[in-house]
Amino acid sequence: DVQLQASGGGLVQAGGSLRLSCAASGGTFDGYAIGWFREAPGKTREGISCIGSSGDATTYYAESVKGRFTISSDYAKNTVYLQMNSLKPEDTADYYCVAVLFPRCHLGRSWYDYWGQGTLVTVSS
Repeated sequence: DVQLQASGGGLVQAGGSLRLSCAASGGTFDGYAIGWFREAPGKTREGISCIGSSGDATTYYAESVKGRFTISSDYAKNTVYLQMNSLKPEDTADYYCVAVLFPRCHLGRSWYDYWGQGTLVTVSS
């Protein structure tokens, strides 16, 4: 089974940028759609972005991050990235990458079978 690990989080000032990475081990991302979710303190997880497999690389973004975040993939390296620009304090959350063995992606939580460890992003005001 594929194991996922998110990394790249940290403390950043409002307006700054971070790039998160999602790496796979124990398998490859071949055939998988990948998503990014976040969980802010006291709130449920929300899907913020996803990208289809190499057979369907369509991307989707939540309205809250559209125009600021960009998802990309390098399936040859078993890595998916989330470039986060113009960060706001409300972006503060634990960020998780997720995967499903299906060409298409979706921002709904129940869509994904594999969940990795999160990485904390803190945006100061």
